[in-house]
Amino acid sequence: MDASARTRAGARPDRQDHRHALRVAAGLALPGALLLAVGRPELLVYIVFGSFTGIYGRGESGWRRTRHQIQARILLCTGVALGVMLSSLHARTWMLVAVEVVFATAGSVVADAMRLRPAGPFFFLFAIGATATIPARLVAPQSAIGLCTGTALLSVSIGLIGSPSEAPEPSERRRRRLPPDAGTHALRYALAVSAAGGAGLLLGFDHANWAMAAAAVPLGAIDSGRPSDRDIARVLARAGHRTAGTVAGLILTGVLLGLGLPSVAIGTLVIALLFPTELFTARHYALAVGFFTPLVMLMTELADPTDPFTLILYRGLDTVIGVAAGVAAAVLVGRRS
Repeated sequence: MDASARTRAGARPDRQDHRHALRVAAGLALPGALLLAVGRPELLVYIVFGSFTGIYGRGESGWRRTRHQIQARILLCTGVALGVMLSSLHARTWMLVAVEVVFATAGSVVADAMRLRPAGPFFFLFAIGATATIPARLVAPQSAIGLCTGTALLSVSIGLIGSPSEAPEPSERRRRRLPPDAGTHALRYALAVSAAGGAGLLLGFDHANWAMAAAAVPLGAIDSGRPSDRDIARVLARAGHRTAGTVAGLILTGVLLGLGLPSVAIGTLVIALLFPTELFTARHYALAVGFFTPLVMLMTELADPTDPFTLILYRGLDTVIGVAAGVAAAVLVGRRS
């Protein structure tokens, strides 16, 4: 889970953030209810990533929000398509790492060029890894991609509702100009994701996915190409929030899985957890991650069941590895003397 520079830990939340959270949740609830009704909760993973389209453009309005959500939709669906392809090919861990490093680097540049918020390639990167770990037999590749694409389109449509007052549009020349720090940002993501992926190579396929996604999180706290001590302090705060929120979320996940709930009930929880995740992103990042973690854990458990205790233990370890790689990249790349 990531947040824009405007909504970092400690930032004052938008007074309209509940409306934004409702729009995002609606983008998942409508297709999610349909999947539960037809008895396919294991397919929620594909529509969840499509619904993340609605996360973009928070606080924006009109054409600017729509444009950013369309751009995010393309990147999210591309990530899911790559993940589905890797799953179909029964890709080895090194292939997943290589694809994610390239996508994280390119995604960072594209996200900077488009001025997307939340900043960085976290969600696009996570879409690849999560869907790559889903067994190919679950659903036909074109159906998986279609579910993501359709949900993303719905989220863009819902984003047209309830726009706040129009903000001045940046000039066409400024929109087309690549930010001067884009290359440095991309280098940080390449280094962090490579390091986390390398650790994942030693631990196994699924480890690489979660660790590489976690590595991208602290880097979202940096705006400049040459971070100051204050920027590094924000990176450390983000890393701490991510780690604490993940631990809390893993505990909640263990409790929920320990109840032995039917798959429809678990699917309902996945849908319900998206609203508090978005509601608290601007209020308290660690709390938001505490809701986001069981959302992701439960949706992947529906798609590919495994031993809950092992799953929780591994995800905690992967988070520490990824966050450490992200912090190291932030400190090592572009630091002011």
